[in-house]
Amino acid sequence: MLLQAAALSVLFCSVQSFTVQGPFGNGEEYSGNTVEDDEFSVSTLLEKANVNVGKNFDDPLVMFGDIAVPTDLQNADPCVERGCLWPKATDGNVYVPYRISRDYDERERNTIVEGLRSFAESTCIRFTPLNGQEDFVNIQSRSGCFSFVGRRGRGQVVSLSRRGCVFRQIIQHELLHALGFNHEQTRSDRNEHVRILLENVIPGMESNFRRIETRNLGTPYDYNSVMHYGRFAFSRNRRPTIVPIPDGNVAIGRATQMSATDILRVNRLYQCNSTASRPDLKPVQRNHFL
Repeated sequence: MLLQAAALSVLFCSVQSFTVQGPFGNGEEYSGNTVEDDEFSVSTLLEKANVNVGKNFDDPLVMFGDIAVPTDLQNADPCVERGCLWPKATDGNVYVPYRISRDYDERERNTIVEGLRSFAESTCIRFTPLNGQEDFVNIQSRSGCFSFVGRRGRGQVVSLSRRGCVFRQIIQHELLHALGFNHEQTRSDRNEHVRILLENVIPGMESNFRRIETRNLGTPYDYNSVMHYGRFAFSRNRRPTIVPIPDGNVAIGRATQMSATDILRVNRLYQCNSTASRPDLKPVQRNHFL
């Protein structure tokens, strides 16, 4: 009996100290995140929920994981050139009208509303119920989680499928897309902060790791951003697809809500006149606003 207990103890310790080998050569390895650790990362939730995206006739073209792309745009016009920001009101706030589909049950609707309200706690963004406005965010349960980037006009769909998308981090992630933000690992300076291992990516999913010329708004690269994919995003072989550099042990893509830098970027992009634009300050509570 004692021998069995000792054997189990050794086995447990071995599992706890397990390291994942990376294809770096010279025996280099990293410890920390495993595939199981990333089970509730934004990228894993998106990957699972978006298996059937595009199969419905009325779905828009969805690329880069969860970004809806207008089929009438033949060129990737810079967002700012087509006027994709939501307008600011005279009181300094940015009011974004929304409508939530009746397909959601009460618990799901409350979770979505709380996600909408979370922006008012620390930014000048105010999601408000639709009241006749022409442009609004139309939150529906489509075949996955996706959104257009920035204001597209009319009733632009933000899909939060009841099957896998109604989580706080996913709601904030898709709404940040709607406000004009791209994924963190696609930003222009990402090669200074992460290494993309395309040899481990599921064939056909390489576009999720493209690098684009983003407006970084004077903010640092943020491994903790709710817009950052996890270490094993779209992996075909349970090996990492994104590895931080120079320290490969840094946790990435594990956010359960917007980071201080996410909040800072929203406030800078929309020129919010708020102390919440300082990441060293705690978010201001303004629960009487959506």
